Amino acid sequence: MTTFTLDDLAALVDSRAGQPPDTSYTAKLLSEGPAKAAKKLGEEAVEAAIAAVQGDRKALTSEAADVLYHLIVTLKAGGVPLSDVMAELGRRTAQSGLAEKAARRHT
Repeated sequence: MTTFTLDDLAALVDSRAGQPPDTSYTAKLLSEGPAKAAKKLGEEAVEAAIAAVQGDRKALTSEAADVLYHLIVTLKAGGVPLSDVMAELGRRTAQSGLAEKAARRHT
């Protein structure tokens, strides 16, 4: 089984950015701007949450893939590289989650 990473997904989205909107769903979504991408991300996140609550493992797997894809598209539309998000996660994991969360309330 080949491992497909978030970096691979981000590279795929990058490769479709700027293409004519009628050539791919990614190009179409990016052409509609960050608000449309964010709306789709929200819809997919709700669907994933519902699948989780219902205990539907297959649906949760599928919806989680949709969430990750739409998150990467939303990041691209918003001009935020995946590497910036990963760096932020790295920074946060350098301390306990509770301490990190408490520190965010004070900034």
